[in-house]
Amino acid sequence: MKEESKQLADFIVDKIIEKKGERVLSIYIGEKENAVTDYFIICTAGSNTQANAIMDFIITKVNEEFSEKPFSKEGAENSFWILLDYIKVVVHIFQPQYRDFYRIEEIWADGEVQEYPETF
Repeated sequence: MKEESKQLADFIVDKIIEKKGERVLSIYIGEKENAVTDYFIICTAGSNTQANAIMDFIITKVNEEFSEKPFSKEGAENSFWILLDYIKVVVHIFQPQYRDFYRIEEIWADGEVQEYPETF
């Protein structure tokens, strides 16, 4: 199960990087008590257009590769903070000021954090 989640998380990170998402990181929390998912993936998009492009690209490519659609999709109407819930992997796409304000990566800082330096 962990390998399946990791494969999906890695694939999504690759798609975010392909669409020039910034400050990309993944946090493995699957073994934490009360974890709501296996992986959180967090990235920053510089505009509404880019946030929506990243979201659409992830949805399309994950469906093509894994035949999965998000269980839930939130925030696309304003694109300040978009959430895609794939159950095993939850993706957060933030506008810079909202990511800086909510700082959700700090909530799960005790997880296994993987940064992608090429995006910072």
